Amino acid sequence: MSVNKVILIGNVGRDPNVRYIDRDVAVASLPLATSDRAYTLPNGTQVPERTEWHNLVFWRGLAQTVEKYVHKGDKLYIEGSIHSRSYDDQNGVRRTVVEIWVDNMEMLSRQQQPVAQATAQPASQPSSQTPDGQVPF
Repeated sequence: MSVNKVILIGNVGRDPNVRYIDRDVAVASLPLATSDRAYTLPNGTQVPERTEWHNLVFWRGLAQTVEKYVHKGDKLYIEGSIHSRSYDDQNGVRRTVVEIWVDNMEMLSRQQQPVAQATAQPASQPSSQTPDGQVPF
C-alpha cells in the first residue's frame, strides 16, 4: 500500500497561467507560497521566516474555476498529489520539476463572486463530452 497525498494552505504567487489542450481541456498552473513563521530558540538564536514555493497544476473544470476566480495574493487550501517530470534545458542540462496536481481546492480569501469550493474530475476517469463537443467538468 502507498499514499501520495499533499495538503497545503498558502498564498498564490502570481495570476494563473491557463492553456487549453486536446479538445478544449483546460490546464492551469500557478505557484503557491507556504511559510514557516520566524521564531527564537531558547538560547536566543533567531530563526527567520522560511517560505517554500510549490508548483500547482489544475485540470479541466477546476482549471476553468481557477482561471475565473483565483488571483495573485489569494489564500488557497488545496489537496492533491506529487508528480515529477524531467526535461533537457536549452544547454542540454537535465532538469526535474516537481508539481502538485490539485484534486480539491477551497478558496479562503474573500471573493466578489460566491465560489467557495471546487473539486477536480479524477484524471483516471474517461472524459465525457456534451453533444456540442464541450467537456462538462
